[in-house]
Amino acid sequence: MPMNVILLERVPKLGQMGDVVKVKPGFARNFLLPQKKALRATKDNIAYFESQRKVLEAQNLERRSEAEAAGEKIKDLKVTLIRQASEALQLYGSVTSRDIADAAAAAGVKLARGQVELDKPIKSLGAHPIKVHLHPEVVVEITALVARSPDEAEFLAKGGALVAETERAALEAAEAAQRAAEQAAALFEPKPAEGEATEAGTEEAAAEEEK
Repeated sequence: MPMNVILLERVPKLGQMGDVVKVKPGFARNFLLPQKKALRATKDNIAYFESQRKVLEAQNLERRSEAEAAGEKIKDLKVTLIRQASEALQLYGSVTSRDIADAAAAAGVKLARGQVELDKPIKSLGAHPIKVHLHPEVVVEITALVARSPDEAEFLAKGGALVAETERAALEAAEAAQRAAEQAAALFEPKPAEGEATEAGTEEAAAEEEK
C-alpha cells in the first residue's frame, strides 16, 4: 500500500517542501527517508515539521543560493570522454552517469553520480547535453564530448558534427554524381552554328545601323 510522507525539500515530479504525498513504500524506504528528503507523515512528524518550517526554509534558501553560484561557474562546462567506436559512430560500450561525474572530477569539478541526470547510457559519439542537479531547485546543463581522440573532442567542442563513414560515402557519391551531371549538361548544351546571328548580335547590328 502507498505510504504517506511529508517532504522536507522539493522533489521533482513529486511535490514541494511541506507537501504530504503518497509514494510507494520501496521508494520511501530506499530513497526519500535515508536521503532525508522526507519523513513519514505521522502526527508527530507533521507537528515537528511545522515547528521547524522556518529553519528548514532558511537552510534550503542558503543551499539554493550556493547551488546557483556553483551553477554559474559550471554551466558552460565541457567534459571529454575518449571511447572506441565503430564507423557508424556507435560506442563499443557506453557512457554512464558515473563516467560523466568522473570526467567532471578530472576537469576539477566535483559532482556526485546522483546529480547527473541520464535517462539511459550514452552509446554514440558526439556532443551530448547533460543536466546536472545541484539543488532540488537548481539545474544546469553541461556538455559531454564523447570522442575517439582529443582532436575529435576539440572539433566537437567548436561545434563540429561527426558523420558516419557510410553517410560520408553517400554524400560524396551524391556530390560526384551532381558534378558529373553538370559537366554532361555543359557538353551537350547547344551552340549557335557558325555564321548564325545570335539575338544579341542582331540587336547590336540594328543599333549600329541606326547610328
